[in-house]
Amino acid sequence: MPTRPTNIAVLGSTGSIGRNTLEVIAASNGSMKVAALAAHANTALLLRQAQAVRPKAVAVTDPAAAGRQDWSALPKETELLVGAENLVRLAADESADIVVSAIVGSAGLRSTWAALEAGKTVALANKESLVVGGPLMTELARRKNAHIIPVDSEHSAVFQALRAGRREEVRRVVLTASGGPFRSLSLEQLAQVTVADALAHPTWAMGP
Repeated sequence: MPTRPTNIAVLGSTGSIGRNTLEVIAASNGSMKVAALAAHANTALLLRQAQAVRPKAVAVTDPAAAGRQDWSALPKETELLVGAENLVRLAADESADIVVSAIVGSAGLRSTWAALEAGKTVALANKESLVVGGPLMTELARRKNAHIIPVDSEHSAVFQALRAGRREEVRRVVLTASGGPFRSLSLEQLAQVTVADALAHPTWAMGP
């Protein structure tokens, strides 16, 4: 008897993690299916994604952006939800087996919590959730028999490496800034690095 596909809610579907997630689902030969999509303001891309995967629902957290978009081409079976509060609704919805938490910043905190509260498996790219409430999140996951799987590159690499051996084999984990702007500096030059230098990231806006 064929097994049903794993249903996945992709929160933050228009970002890089979300787009990559949809590519993986598309290549899964039907073993995975998109249950819901959510984005902040990139409604044009969200609409194209919805047309491709035909989810149960899509959510737009920015009402102004949602109002500017023509949704007439949205699949008839797909419900349009507007407002940030709908992230929690999608995260906790029983139709999703896995919730991909790929919303940037603290905006993803409540939906991550809601998914864990509902006992979901959370594929976590939203690092801020653990920075802000790590002990609370992990305790909630334990109580609800939920699972947190890191999917952001560095965290996923550490997660996979730790699963390859036994806990007692690991004394400590050292994360290096191997791709950072200071990797080729000498010790003398590193001593002169300022906070402003460290925050001058070529790609991301870094906060103090």
